[in-house]
Amino acid sequence: MEEEYKKSVVRDYFESIVIAVILALFVITFVFQSFKIPTGSMEDTLLIGDHIIANKMIFAPTRFSFERKILPVRDIKRGDVIVFRYPVDPNWNFVKRVIGLPGDKIEIKDRVVYVNDKPLSEPYVVHKFPYLTTMGDNYGPVVVPKGCYFVLGDNRDNSRDSRYWGFVPRSLIRGRAFIIYWSYEAERGTYLETGFKNRVRNFFSILFHFFTKTRWRRSFTLVR
Repeated sequence: MEEEYKKSVVRDYFESIVIAVILALFVITFVFQSFKIPTGSMEDTLLIGDHIIANKMIFAPTRFSFERKILPVRDIKRGDVIVFRYPVDPNWNFVKRVIGLPGDKIEIKDRVVYVNDKPLSEPYVVHKFPYLTTMGDNYGPVVVPKGCYFVLGDNRDNSRDSRYWGFVPRSLIRGRAFIIYWSYEAERGTYLETGFKNRVRNFFSILFHFFTKTRWRRSFTLVR
């Protein structure tokens, strides 16, 4: 009896662990996933060292109209901050803001974005340079192709986006940036340090400076 009891306990624990793993994989695959912001292209909306959670289900494809009524899904909207695979190299994940939807005419004149010939209100945009300095200050006009999106970084003077490498196909979009769950004052260029020694150094840096370099006020704030 005692041996059977021990086997039963072990089996219960094993089944619980398997179920937990399956649920975790389901959530990561279909619902939420975490990402780290490595560059300043989305300042001041997102800072280097912000750790965000992306909602992957919200843009999930549906086959029937009733699915949109019962599931928390919707179409991609202008102004959404999205996570997507970089079209030039899909191994990299990028975070930018949707500016142009399929069929939109996009033009930039002296830093002002025009969508279908109307100026777009963009309270989230910052310009670090006081004068027109980059080719991205004037752009277009272009028409967004079917099944694609035109995206820009909020930090317009320091963002490589659709102005430079083109449109984002719908198939590369992974989800909508939802919330900042942790923010740490990381150094610029840290994401380029991929060697083992650099990883170890960065780990101990976080370990020793967790409380002093964590941006506590940014934790659990929604991405807008």
